[in-house]
Amino acid sequence: MNKAVNNGPWSGTWVAERLGVELVGDDNLTDLLGLALRRNPKRAHLLVSNVLGKHVPQSPSVVYGHGFALGRRVRDLLGPAEAAHAVVLGYAETATGLGHSVADGLGTAPYLHSTRRPVPGLTPAGGFEESHSHATSHLLLPEDPALLAGDGPLVLVDDEFSTGNTVLNTVRDLHARYPRTRYVVVALVDMRSAADAGRLEEFAREIGARVDLVTAASGTVRLPEGVLEKGRELVARHEQARPEARRPAPGDSHPAAPHPATAPHAHRVTRVDLHWPRALPDGGRHGFTPAHRARLERALPDMAARLAEALPPDARRVHVLGFEELMYAPLRLARELEQIAAGTEVRFSTTTRSPVLAVDDPGYAIRTRLVFPAHDDPADGPGERYAYNVAGAGFDAVVAVVDSAADTPALHAPDGLLAQLAAHIPHVVLAVVPSYLPEPAHQPERPAMLPEPLRGPAFSSYAPEEVGWLLQDLSDVTLEAPTEEREEAIQSGGAHYAESLPVEYQPSDQYQELFHTALRESATRIAQAVGVVTETVITERSPRPVLVSLARAGTPVGILMRRWARHRHGLDLPHYAVSIVRGRGIDANALRWLAAHHDPADVVFVDGWTGKGAITRELADALAEFEASDGITGFDAEIAVLADPGSCVRTYGTREDFLIPSACLNSTVSGLISRTVLRADLVGPHDYHGAKYYRELAGADVSVAFLDAVSARFPDVDDAVDAAVKELQAGDRTPTWEGWAAVERISEEYGIHDVNLVKPGVGETTRVLLRRVPWKILARAGAGADLDHVRLLAEQRGVPVEEVPELPYTCVGLIHPKYTRGATGADGKAVNV
Repeated sequence: MNKAVNNGPWSGTWVAERLGVELVGDDNLTDLLGLALRRNPKRAHLLVSNVLGKHVPQSPSVVYGHGFALGRRVRDLLGPAEAAHAVVLGYAETATGLGHSVADGLGTAPYLHSTRRPVPGLTPAGGFEESHSHATSHLLLPEDPALLAGDGPLVLVDDEFSTGNTVLNTVRDLHARYPRTRYVVVALVDMRSAADAGRLEEFAREIGARVDLVTAASGTVRLPEGVLEKGRELVARHEQARPEARRPAPGDSHPAAPHPATAPHAHRVTRVDLHWPRALPDGGRHGFTPAHRARLERALPDMAARLAEALPPDARRVHVLGFEELMYAPLRLARELEQIAAGTEVRFSTTTRSPVLAVDDPGYAIRTRLVFPAHDDPADGPGERYAYNVAGAGFDAVVAVVDSAADTPALHAPDGLLAQLAAHIPHVVLAVVPSYLPEPAHQPERPAMLPEPLRGPAFSSYAPEEVGWLLQDLSDVTLEAPTEEREEAIQSGGAHYAESLPVEYQPSDQYQELFHTALRESATRIAQAVGVVTETVITERSPRPVLVSLARAGTPVGILMRRWARHRHGLDLPHYAVSIVRGRGIDANALRWLAAHHDPADVVFVDGWTGKGAITRELADALAEFEASDGITGFDAEIAVLADPGSCVRTYGTREDFLIPSACLNSTVSGLISRTVLRADLVGPHDYHGAKYYRELAGADVSVAFLDAVSARFPDVDDAVDAAVKELQAGDRTPTWEGWAAVERISEEYGIHDVNLVKPGVGETTRVLLRRVPWKILARAGAGADLDHVRLLAEQRGVPVEEVPELPYTCVGLIHPKYTRGATGADGKAVNV
């Protein structure tokens, strides 16, 4: 029972000896918990966490690490598909930082915590009671009313799971509003009795949902008869002395009296401007999305550096003090400060509403207490607030972090928090985070909530973690038309190429064998190009990029880049596939979803290869239009490609025009997904572009075989990738657009007079042969095995192959121009798409 913690007695010994309270359970239980007494008529004892960062100052890395590790366990429990749809809900005030850290560990989950601070005009999305708490009523006030409306798992996070009443009340309220099939309860410690555990299981059966529990430790509290009355008497007896942090802790060298230069009525406070990012929430009170998380990560180093500059140079022990529900932002600032302030010991805790008895005894969890008036104009009126174990702990400086709603005259008053801190700690620094207050009355009307990405095996033959498709499933719609019929409609201006699909080409045995031969011979070459482009992205674009492939040719490349990042750096990068249509732009709804879940600055668009660069230009124009219409900035139009034979981009794996086996086939090398579809009667203004999943072609599917064959070569090319990246970064990668110039020249020389009918490069030429009506193939003189599959397809379709000297590409496919007759625009020129 009296297990030593930090080379001292267990911090629950004092209560255990006087009240007969016992903790029984896992071996690490007393490492995580101490005991104290509180002025609460419902429960005398208080379980005091040593790793939560509320009552006990602790290393911010330890505090954050415990929450993050629990989040990782939840992610592993749910699996990639369900984790991608999860929402995390934390409890005010004690678990707001813990819940946010769990959401970080989960990776892509939005976060919301309950609050006791109402916002006029903002309608609650739910509410519940915490019966044993000092302040019982909780509100849920998400800025986005649809945040809790999805059907993915809801992850509920609290510091302790004592009876289960709070969780039951929460689930009962939310399940009636937003029913779902799975809940996960997360807590640092599970202290329920066997009867309470049974209540939760019974409730889960009652609502027809699965409820899982993830904790760091479990046990129970044994309470003797009459403990509540005995605890009240003990509290009353010690409250008469009410030391309020007047005595130092044993062994502390700091004086007990106020520091003369920082007496309460003459205290000096250094205010530091963090340069907190504009419109970034200060926490999860109104919702915190992955995009918010990414913005915060980018800003943290600079903000921590500003804190470090504000501290005295001789400060060796620094305490960062958060404010009630505002736990996460101060925690992350403290952790960043801990990492950059060499030789400085940093500790973290926050102020609280909860009144707890302070007893200066090494076997008691709350040694000292500062008392000060509430300073944020709380809804429940004025009252006392507390900071525990801060005074008398030998800190050289304290950084008080509050939100702007709490930066009031009461904070700076003679009996306010800053004066109380200055009476016991030589240097006080104040950092104010702008309060994030939604104003729903002034917000534009929101479209319907966008669906979560489609994932395999329900959509595509790829594993669910490999890619999320920001598309709608049109598998049940007949969209295929004969190739010649489609070509005539496209070239006559009667239809856009994205309004229908070609009939999927089924390769002959001979052609299939060519694919496998090409894959065996080029896998190493492709693996190196994958490594080069991925390393370039991580080095130059973002250390944790969000890969967004342009469906569908870019999707196998995006998956390979994701696999390389895990192989080389242990990174688990998010990857999505979106639709872009020449002449129509990129899917704006997909961009809206991405901006809501990630920082647009981290998004890297990925494609397989460049031809003449049409899609490169299309993306740049579309993003500029999207920024103007939605006001969302940060998306970078620079595409990362495996091969850039047209010299259209700066981020590439190679500029050679060689055979990429994924270009040899259609859906059967692209997860069995069709080309994307954009047709007004199928795709509404708030819909994603569409695509089909050809489940019936599973027998011919080589999508995963292609990926596995290439990624198996990754270990063989590590050194070659390093050398190639070094060479690329030292050279000039400025796009020359020589491919576009060559296409214009070919268009004129062959009398086509339309660059859209000239498809340069091995990949584009293959597409012409598989999907369009080819006229002829231009092949560079001396081109070898890279064109074996092109020659075979050309032979099967009766298309001549003409060798051309000094062709800048390995080959060029020319679409038959015969359908242009009779279709003219206002200027008299042929109309083609």
